[in-house]
Amino acid sequence: MTMNAGWYLRRLSRMGPSEVGGRVGDAVRRRRWRSARPDCPRVTGARFTAVLPGQAIAAVPPDAAKRLVAEADRLMEGHAEFFGVARHDLADPDWWCDPKTGRRAPWGYAFDVPYRDEDAVGDIKQIWEPSRHQYLTVLAAAYALTGNERYAERVAQHLRSWWTANPPLRGVHWISGIELGIRLLSWVWIRRLLDGWPGAADLFEDNPVARNQIWHHQRWLAAFPSRGSSANNHVIAEAAGQFAAACAFGWFPSSASWRADALRSLERHLRSNTFVSGLNRELASEYHGLVLELGLAAVAEADAAGVPVPASVRLVLLRMTDALAAVVDNRLRPPRQGDADDGHGLVVDGAGTDRWASLLATGDAVFGRLAWWPEVTGTDVRTPLLAALIRPYAKNGTVTRPASRPAHFADAGMTILRAPEETGEIWCRCDGGPHGFLSIAAHAHADALSVEVRHDGVDVLADPGTYCYHGQPEWRQYFRSTLGHNTLELDGGDQSVSGGPFLWTRHARSRVLVADTSDAGAVRWCAEHDGYEPSVHRRRVELIAAAKELRVVDEVRGDRRAVRLAFHLGPAITADLVDNRAVLTWTRDGEDRSAELDLPGQLVWRAHRGETNPPLGWYSAGFGRKEPTTTLVGTGFADGAQGFTTVLRFRG
Repeated sequence: MTMNAGWYLRRLSRMGPSEVGGRVGDAVRRRRWRSARPDCPRVTGARFTAVLPGQAIAAVPPDAAKRLVAEADRLMEGHAEFFGVARHDLADPDWWCDPKTGRRAPWGYAFDVPYRDEDAVGDIKQIWEPSRHQYLTVLAAAYALTGNERYAERVAQHLRSWWTANPPLRGVHWISGIELGIRLLSWVWIRRLLDGWPGAADLFEDNPVARNQIWHHQRWLAAFPSRGSSANNHVIAEAAGQFAAACAFGWFPSSASWRADALRSLERHLRSNTFVSGLNRELASEYHGLVLELGLAAVAEADAAGVPVPASVRLVLLRMTDALAAVVDNRLRPPRQGDADDGHGLVVDGAGTDRWASLLATGDAVFGRLAWWPEVTGTDVRTPLLAALIRPYAKNGTVTRPASRPAHFADAGMTILRAPEETGEIWCRCDGGPHGFLSIAAHAHADALSVEVRHDGVDVLADPGTYCYHGQPEWRQYFRSTLGHNTLELDGGDQSVSGGPFLWTRHARSRVLVADTSDAGAVRWCAEHDGYEPSVHRRRVELIAAAKELRVVDEVRGDRRAVRLAFHLGPAITADLVDNRAVLTWTRDGEDRSAELDLPGQLVWRAHRGETNPPLGWYSAGFGRKEPTTTLVGTGFADGAQGFTTVLRFRG
């Protein structure tokens, strides 16, 4: 996906003067760096002291260790999966090859590589992901747990291979700051986890090639931070990686200044990326997880190195953890809101480890759980390792945590409606918040007033997900469109206007009118948005516990408009649609479940499944993966005279 002149003009229009000036300076610096590539300063006496305390490995639960070692053994055999593509070449990877398209990224000065052009480079996410080296942190953790040197030797082989194939400023792996930041964080943990291996020092601090790579990574991050309208989760990853490396690999003349600058950036951007309520401002749930992981990893490095951290950093992470505990369903699944690309900050666990349970377990260890937090029964490797480094949160009277489980997050416009049931919780997320974060809202979807409904953790009315970023514009457009969400579309257009795959040029403005979650018998929500000016779309949602019933009423105020109202069913749901009634059936834990969906009779209803021209009826469980599912679409007209009422009843 290449960007034309129109895109550059639209992108420029979303920047302020200071950002434009900063980017001009970046362009000048890139041109100068093309011919001026200094060598790493000479270093003597480098040592790695940010080791794990002795009890950390012993605290890893046996079942979590077993999963990790099983994953490490698969990696040793060369097997892995990235974004739905199975890899069998990880024993000796080609760092520049995209296995999905078979293309290899071109060689050359990093900033000349057209990484958005799939025809020239391949799928950039497939190329970048292994080079985050998070699979190597898994192998290093397997060494730490077992003492088996074959894991350490494979890590060393791959790092030396990568360093040789990717000299500073050459090729596709030197383009994006988030990749450099996460890679640095991986290297810190690899060195920590290999500390008992006799070859660890020869691989890192006594290795001039490694020192040169670490120095150039940090020099790059200091020179080219994400700016202005791009200062989202990327800048957190850049700052966290820079800070971690400057703490753990503080061997260079610039280490102290890099550390101080990165910490200032981390503190500033953690606050700016997070609502006071604790939810991430991108309103993309997976990025909430990524930012929280990165922040916890950065604090671990600070505490390991004895570097003071502003209290505001720990406070933001505390609020993010409490917010996560508040919004997950009874199976510990957070909302599926906005973009998601399966990005992780630190990976030291095997397949089958629940990411969200792991974050809550770490939150319990670091901050202490509140009485209303959901129970976490799973185990993981990461929690005891982080908890061994991070000092416990100092409780004081100036920080107030929620006394009961929050259901409405006014600043984020998110409301969670819940109803307990003998066969499982009814959980409903209602979206009445901002379109996204910063002027480009890069990871937002056109999903104002959408709902997401689960029964006992099963997606019934589902948010379809993300699927892709680059290379497939028609799929990128569909998964972020208004029609791609459980909301109402007018005149065949999105509520917000897209200017590119990570750019919105006009943002729908939503406001919540009612968020009544205090009555256990019936909880209610109402909001409206102006994305279809001069018309206004208003939606009311009511969840009645005793009736096991969710009622959704849509109103369009304004002139007569063509309407499409969509309800996307989860992949486990089978639907039998007759006229305007659908009977929904699914199985959970071996038991048959069902519900009835009464749809507005003023509209003509049709079921769509797995259509491609144009896309409709799809669900993406993770980045790069999609599967057919049923989408019910009602078409007709709205003239402001009446509302459209939808009723979902769960059978006992």
